[in-house]
Amino acid sequence: MSDIVCVTARKLCSADFFEQLELIAEAGPKFIILREKHLSEEEYTALAERAAEICRNKTELVLHYYWKAAIALGAGSVHLPLGIFRTLTDADKRNFCRIGVSCHSVEDAVEAQKFGADYITAGHVFATDCKKGLAPRGLDFLRNVCYSVDVPVYAIGGISHDNISSVRECGAAGACVMSGFMRCSDPSAFIGEFDRK
Repeated sequence: MSDIVCVTARKLCSADFFEQLELIAEAGPKFIILREKHLSEEEYTALAERAAEICRNKTELVLHYYWKAAIALGAGSVHLPLGIFRTLTDADKRNFCRIGVSCHSVEDAVEAQKFGADYITAGHVFATDCKKGLAPRGLDFLRNVCYSVDVPVYAIGGISHDNISSVRECGAAGACVMSGFMRCSDPSAFIGEFDRK
C-alpha cells in the first residue's frame, strides 16, 4: 500500500469532484481525508455520505473537522485540528477507531499523542500555495516532530515527487498531498511516481 495520503479540496479540482474522487480511491492511497472546510456541517454531511459510497471497499475515508457528523454517519475515522481534539471527551473518542490530528510544532505533536491521537499530520513542510505568504517549517521541523512521538507522522505542505525522499528520510510514515491529487488526470500514475522514489 502507498504511504501517500490524499487530502481533498474540491475548489482545486479540475474535473468533476466525485469522478476524481473515484479515480483516487481506485488508485489506492494510504487513505483519503475529506477536508472541505468551507462547507457548513449540513453541506459537509451530504458530501461525506456520497464520498463514503465512492470509497467503500476501495480505500479508507477519513472525515474532517465535523466530528459529530462523523459519529452520526458511523465513520470510523476522523481528522481534527488540535484545538477541537482537545475538547473531545474519552467517550467521544471511543466512537472512532482512528483519530488524526493536525500539528504545527513539536509541542502540538506531543500533546496530540498524549491525548490519544492515532496519527498526526505535521506541516507545512515546504512552501505551498495553500499557505501563501507563510514561511515553511522545513525538514528540521519534520525530523524533530517524528523523533518526538511514537505515532505515525505524515508530512503536509508542498509535498511532491521531487522531495518525498527527503520527507521519508526524516522518519515520516508518509505524506499528504492535496493539489496534485485534485488536478492530476491519472491518480494511479501520480501515486506510482511517489512509490517509485
